[in-house]
This record gives sequence, C-alpha cells and structure tokens, in this order.
Amino acid sequence: MILTSFKPQDDRIKCLLVDDVPENLVALEALLASDRVEVLKAQSGPQALELLLEHGDVALALLDVQMPDMNGFELAELIRGSERTRHIPLIFITAGAREQGWQFRGYESGAVDFLYKPVDPYMLKTKANVFFELHERRRALAQQLEERTEALRVNEMFMAVLSHDLRSPLQAIIMGASLLQRQSEDARAASLAQRMLLSGDRMARLIEDLLDVTRIRQAGGLTLAPEALCMEMLVNRALDEARTGQPDRQIEFQCFGNAAGNWDGQRISQVIANLIGNALHHGSRDAPVRVEVDGAAADQVVVTVINGGAIPTELMPHLFNPFRGGARPQGGRQGLGLGLFIAQQIVLSHGGRISAESRDAVTRFRVVLPRQVQAPAVQ
Repeated sequence: MILTSFKPQDDRIKCLLVDDVPENLVALEALLASDRVEVLKAQSGPQALELLLEHGDVALALLDVQMPDMNGFELAELIRGSERTRHIPLIFITAGAREQGWQFRGYESGAVDFLYKPVDPYMLKTKANVFFELHERRRALAQQLEERTEALRVNEMFMAVLSHDLRSPLQAIIMGASLLQRQSEDARAASLAQRMLLSGDRMARLIEDLLDVTRIRQAGGLTLAPEALCMEMLVNRALDEARTGQPDRQIEFQCFGNAAGNWDGQRISQVIANLIGNALHHGSRDAPVRVEVDGAAADQVVVTVINGGAIPTELMPHLFNPFRGGARPQGGRQGLGLGLFIAQQIVLSHGGRISAESRDAVTRFRVVLPRQVQAPAVQ
C-alpha cells in the first residue's frame, strides 16, 4: 500500500520519503510536512517509483538505504536512469557506519547528501529547505519563461498579421501617388506626390523588415535562393540607388580580385543597401563613404563599408539587436533598429559573419561570405 498525506492544493512542493518502517515515515513527515510541502510516502522501491510516475515534479527524495528487495542504492540508480526523474535531488538516510566505501557507492548512485540515524531534526529541515527553495525558484523561472515565450509568440503573430494587412492599402497609396506624379501638371502637386512616394517606399521597407523578423523568429531563419552572382555587380546596383537618393554625397567603390560566388542575390543586396544606407545617414557628411570588395581569397569574398564618424561606445554591444535602434541621424528619425539584425541573420544564413569596428572617428562594417552557401537554405 502506498501512503501519502492529504493534498489540499496542487501547487505545493512535493517531497518523497522512502522507508520500509512506517514509524520512520511518520516521524520524517512530522518534521517536513507543512502548508508549503506535501509529503509523499512509500515503504518500498517499487511503491516509490509508482509515486514518481504519478507525481513527476518532486523537489526532493529521502531514501532509506537498508530496505528489503530493493535497497536505496538500487532505487537511486533507477531514478537516475529515467529522463523524467533524473533531476530529483536524492538524500540517503542510513543507520550504517560512516564508511568511505559506503558513501562512495551512495554518491555514485546519484546522492547529493547523506543523513545518519538517529536523524538530527535541525539538520534534516535545514538541508531539505535548501532544495525546497531551489525547486521554487526553478519553478518560478520556468513559469516566467513560459509566459514570456507566449507573449513573444502572440506579439510576433500580431506583427505578422498587421504587416501583411498593411501591404494592400499601402500599395494603393503608392500607385495613386505615382499616377498623380506622372499626370499632374501642377508642380506643387507633383512635389507632394513625390514625397508621398518616398514615404510609401519607407513604409514598405519597414513592413518587409517586420515580416523578416517574424520569419526569422517563427521559422528559425530565412529561405535562401542561391545563384551564381558577382558581388561587384550587386554593390554597383546598390550604389546606383544610393547615389540617386543622395546625389550630393560622395561614395567611393573599389573591387579587388574575383568577386564571384553563389548567394541569394536579393538578400545580399538587402545587406549591402542597409550598410550603405547606414553609412550615409549616420556617418559624417564631410567624409566620403567607401565600399570595398575583396575577392583575393579562394574560398570567400569580403565586403567592407567605411564611413567617417564614430558609433557611441555604449551602442556597440547592441548594434545587431532588434528593436534597439542606433544613434539618431542629425535632423532625422530613429528607426526600429531592425536593419542590422536582419543583415546579420542573412549573413549567418549564408554561413558568413558580420562585424563592426568604430575607432578614431572611422566606422567599418565587414561582411565575410563564403563563395558557396554553407548553411541549409532554411535555417
């Protein structure tokens, strides 16, 4: 027969006592049971295992060593052999001598401590309370993790739905503004339409960034479509767009060696455009933005974007963290801080690495890409 105390509530800490002598179980229960602790009692190894199957979340087990049929050491080995119960702390209670070989076998079986009969009540309660406190803390941390994970899941689902639903009306606004710009003979109206187009494009990029973050977090990565490409061509295309948007800024470009490789062109273009855009918006306007492509190595291509101006030291550890934002450009808006996070994930998806260095009023972003994608298409 399995003996167990009355359980008025399910959230109490559970402590398992195993002893073939009922009087010993009653004495131990009197010391440990409380409104906070539920005591489970078993008079044999098989009964203890049955209780553990029924009550998996046990904070501590106290096992008598000298029991018939299955002794405490054998029971401990079975408890340690199960994935469900191997984490439970075990304390052996024995009337045997304090022999080193005896203790060694106990610790080898998985014990965390020994108590010797007659048990000192103060020692027992002190040791047990340590494990009860640890169990409560682990349980609280697990609950917090579950709650935060669920909150993050709901938040990302909301972000994905919102971003998707914004696409259609935004496209209608962009198409209307484009039509107005082409057909209007009023210079003021055409200028207004141009501003609407620029704002619409900025919103479209923001929506795509939000969707990318959702894909990265929910699907574990981005889908890649590698193809044979030339990095020099990708950079020149990004530079053409940058120069069109900011014709007054000086941008220099130099390519060394073989710039060919197999990459996802759309995604790598996204990385390059982000780094060049950051350099133009956050860098010193008095210094040129410089882009270098180094294809000298046989197995990789390196892209470096250099601009004048330093990144504040306190921002450096968080550059690639989402929703942290960077330094606010002079006279501009601060973004959501998604661009560098997404760029990093794209580079990692290709099996590459990205780093930033800022010193002596010069900032360098360096992207190292293997010539062949070294990671699965979906991370």
